[in-house]
Amino acid sequence: MAVKPFPILFIGPSRIGDAVLASGLIRKLADEAPGARFTIVVGPAAAPLFTEVPGLDALIVMEKKKGSGHWISLWNKVRGKHWSLVVDMRGSAIAGFLRRDRRSVHRKNHGEPVHKVIEAARLLTLEDDPPAPFLYTSDEIETRAAELVGEGGPILAMGPAANWLGKTWPIERFARVAIELLDADGPMAGGRLMILGGPDDARYVEPLARTLPRDRLIDLTGQVDLLTAYAALKRARLFVGNDSGLMHLAAAAGIPTIGLFGPSDDRRYAPWGPDTRVVRGPREFEQFRAIDPGLNQTIGHMMDLPVDTVVEAARELLAATA
Repeated sequence: MAVKPFPILFIGPSRIGDAVLASGLIRKLADEAPGARFTIVVGPAAAPLFTEVPGLDALIVMEKKKGSGHWISLWNKVRGKHWSLVVDMRGSAIAGFLRRDRRSVHRKNHGEPVHKVIEAARLLTLEDDPPAPFLYTSDEIETRAAELVGEGGPILAMGPAANWLGKTWPIERFARVAIELLDADGPMAGGRLMILGGPDDARYVEPLARTLPRDRLIDLTGQVDLLTAYAALKRARLFVGNDSGLMHLAAAAGIPTIGLFGPSDDRRYAPWGPDTRVVRGPREFEQFRAIDPGLNQTIGHMMDLPVDTVVEAARELLAATA
């Protein structure tokens, strides 16, 4: 007997990191809703994460515009269908005007900060067992990633860039960590360095790329899409990076992940999973916000995080996941 289609409209986040942290909801629905068919609405940066979702009918890229023009455009694209479920992570009013059987709409939390994975899980009353982030790939993507990574020693993956100077650890300190971990006396002796980032990060990562010979370097900066980066990360032994979308990709890939935090709230954005660690300097998030209330000043907030602290955390996590 044919399964009746179960059309789901999923309005997700616009940013890469938030979209990764919410991705477990889509897997949960794909696994447990018979006949699930997805129409996924996300911002342009996050859209490539969802191209391989099973049962994907449409991937709608919604660019934020002044006023309500983007919502009117979306309304015109989705109003003609009767939806079995509308999941709206942006907390808009659109679900109230659509023909649907059920709706789950994000509401702002005015209490203590809650991790984004738990916040997403609450939409489907799953906060007691929140779905871990998960992304779908294809055989072609996995094969491409395997070709890019190649054969060799254990891989130290690094994401040294971020979307704001304030939460970017100095590139020369990433280089020192790479040397400490990968040299002959390090815990990843004989290993290789994988660098990831966007097209705009290529010049920034050059000092890090120069730390190892070319035959021990896998520089994917600006060279791969998000899902290929995710597939490549699955093959790494350890990730070290700033609070960024790449950090969340690494944790979702299931590899030991160290997130470097300063003016970011790790209560909400810590990498998710048992083999992850948050490392910060002597200051907590609220201390950064006290001197930079808008969290937008051109200040190197991460300067007080020492190299030794990161190296020690990496050694401990490698030992714990051996």
